[in-house]
Amino acid sequence: MRGILIFIIIFGLLVFVHEFGHFWVAKKAGILVREFSIGMGPKLFQTRRHETAYTIRWLPLGGYVRLAGPDDAAELAPGTRMVLATDDAGLVTRIDASESDLPIAGTPVQVVKADLVHALTITGYENGDESVTKTFQVSPHATIIDEHHNELVIAPWNRQFPQASIWQKLATNVAGPLMNILLGFVVFMIWTFVAVGPSTTTIQKVSPGSPAAQAGLVKQDRITQINQHKITDFDQIGNLVAANGHKAMRVKVVRQGRTKTLTVTPKKVKVQGHSTYQLGILAQPDNSAAAKLKRSWQTSMQTTGMIFSAVGDLFRSFSLNKLSGPVGIYSATAQVSKLGLASVLAFLAMISINLGIVNLIPIPGLDGGKLLLNLIELVRGKPIKEEHEAIIDLIGVGILLLLIIAVTGNDIYRYFIK
Repeated sequence: MRGILIFIIIFGLLVFVHEFGHFWVAKKAGILVREFSIGMGPKLFQTRRHETAYTIRWLPLGGYVRLAGPDDAAELAPGTRMVLATDDAGLVTRIDASESDLPIAGTPVQVVKADLVHALTITGYENGDESVTKTFQVSPHATIIDEHHNELVIAPWNRQFPQASIWQKLATNVAGPLMNILLGFVVFMIWTFVAVGPSTTTIQKVSPGSPAAQAGLVKQDRITQINQHKITDFDQIGNLVAANGHKAMRVKVVRQGRTKTLTVTPKKVKVQGHSTYQLGILAQPDNSAAAKLKRSWQTSMQTTGMIFSAVGDLFRSFSLNKLSGPVGIYSATAQVSKLGLASVLAFLAMISINLGIVNLIPIPGLDGGKLLLNLIELVRGKPIKEEHEAIIDLIGVGILLLLIIAVTGNDIYRYFIK
């Protein structure tokens, strides 16, 4: 149960942060955001605040931000009867075209012509008087209630995503992946202060009867050299011991200001079924803020580099086993949740950076595919035709859907059947 709860929190946070990046930049660019959704499929929950509907959907396969486009433009056919609510300046703020028995308070109007995209005007007969027409100016933030009693904000042309500048499109599309990468760096910073500080080359403890104890190594010895290798961090010690095997090693240490050279022969042991070699020492951690901040940055950069390398390897030699979907992430989360808060935070940071980088791959259906189209538009000096872009997106989404199904099936087989 704990694994499921942590998975829901992690997955929800990753999707929320990603979509919030798109949402926030679109809002700043003046683009109308129709919906902010976590999950896909049928609605589980919905609330509306100002211009945007916030929804949670049943299928935990991602999320989306729906930006206004030409298809969202409200239309009022001639002859439509409606009620217009206006503000103190006379601007129409609400249009009730539902022909409900309980219309909003306002002025009854029969439409002669209306333009809710460019001119933002409604011309019609007021209060049934067909002897004269009156033109009403509509607020760009006005709402319209349709025949299904749904109330939406109208979408003037300058608030539609296709009409945004190329730089606003680029910023909106790249914001989601960048937010995931930023979240990873932030969580790694939190993790580094939750976890024990980075290991130093100073010995905190020597196991009784271990090769280190037999050779004369003691607490507070600082290891400076093993054989001909200078030692600058504790990981080097483990790597050298593993590579050395069951051979005697000359270990140089600093003890109370004096340098000593000792001979240590690693011992072969089994850890979780795997054979390895150990000296029997525990490193003293550096719990200073500076050391922890440095580790946070180094870990973030190393993780980013490894993910870029893994993506490159995926293109060089594709395999479903190199990919994981929600099922794979859940399985990994369930295992990590048993290791404590620090491990969960490190896992969250790694997954977030991974999600951000993968979304930047220039494949239709991903944010990287949209960025590629934006760059093509920037080079051409004119936008790609909407119908062509829609076809490209449809093909990309279809391919991604098939890939998700294949990856999910493979994850189920790997983690629950095999």
